[in-house]
Amino acid sequence: MIETVLTNARLVLGDSVLDGSIAMNGSRIAAIDPGRCDAAGALDMDGDFLIPGVVDVHTDNLERQVQPRSNARWPSRSAMLAHDAQCAAAGVTTVLDALCIGDLGFDSDRIRTFQDAVVDLDALADTGLLKSEHFLHLRCEVPAQDVLTLFDPVADHERVRMISLMDHSPGVGQYADMDFYRALRRRDGTQDDNIERRIIELQDQRARLRTPNRRALLDRVTGRDVALASHDDRTEEEIAENARDGIRISEFPVTMLAAKAAKAHGMTVIAGAPNIVRGGSHSGNVSAAEMVRAGAVDAFASDYVPASLVEAAFLCVEQTAITLSEAVGLITERPARMAHLPDRGRLAPGLRADLVRVRLHQGLPVVRQVWRAGERVA
Repeated sequence: MIETVLTNARLVLGDSVLDGSIAMNGSRIAAIDPGRCDAAGALDMDGDFLIPGVVDVHTDNLERQVQPRSNARWPSRSAMLAHDAQCAAAGVTTVLDALCIGDLGFDSDRIRTFQDAVVDLDALADTGLLKSEHFLHLRCEVPAQDVLTLFDPVADHERVRMISLMDHSPGVGQYADMDFYRALRRRDGTQDDNIERRIIELQDQRARLRTPNRRALLDRVTGRDVALASHDDRTEEEIAENARDGIRISEFPVTMLAAKAAKAHGMTVIAGAPNIVRGGSHSGNVSAAEMVRAGAVDAFASDYVPASLVEAAFLCVEQTAITLSEAVGLITERPARMAHLPDRGRLAPGLRADLVRVRLHQGLPVVRQVWRAGERVA
């Protein structure tokens, strides 16, 4: 196997930053040493940071490639390759593609995106054409009439690493503010009379289907080696129900109350990296920076911008009291642990050689090079 040595780098380790060198032997990290390496062929990193490859446990970025404009749908496999290239360029070497299962009447195109994506991943995963390694995060719309029918054919897919239970019904979670919900649907082009009709229909549907669908989904995943998450938690009561049902991850809690309650129940919490980069939530939810300061964040996910992850980690050092090692852990080791992927997420001998070279330019972290399993991909 060919050994590659990267030297004159600032290596972001789990508990410190080391000025040193790292050797890759094939797909694995072979050695980490302090100081420069003068061996012939060693690649000079010019003092840039080297961090582990980023692990993104929730990204909707594929949907943005499939539908770059509201009335323009892109061929699915071309969209998958574009999505993959963007992830790699952002330093994301492991991707959990978050795909929606279940339609509440406004997002039927997302079902097609989910079905096409599974087919495309099956076709591309073993070809060597994808720059990042892709897994599946199945986002189950619990009150949807079709959620179980759509879930069952992919429930045992070998690439499923996370399953989340979500509820985008009007009046709860992300859409507890009904004025916000109505405004969002108007922006989609839905007329007011149709919005009001659908609100009544969806609330009735939730009353009928939410509990039996939730129980059926939980029964299907019990005992499986897969991460189970809730989504858009708002209240302590929601967190308590999730904890009773064995859900160990709270993904994107929308209030500080829910985030702290999740931690009190021993759950891990995922926050959105765009929330950090933008300086707040685009939906008016809790500030992710405040959650970090409160010790209520265990990992970041990109949600809808893959490039937000590296930037969010470095911004956290400026905006909160955590160290760079801790901040980088929020986008590498912690999400890898959540997704049951113990072979990555840290710079340590024997682990996968997933590396990202980052240079700070006027305070902005710029991804310059990316290696996955020892191979340069960006």
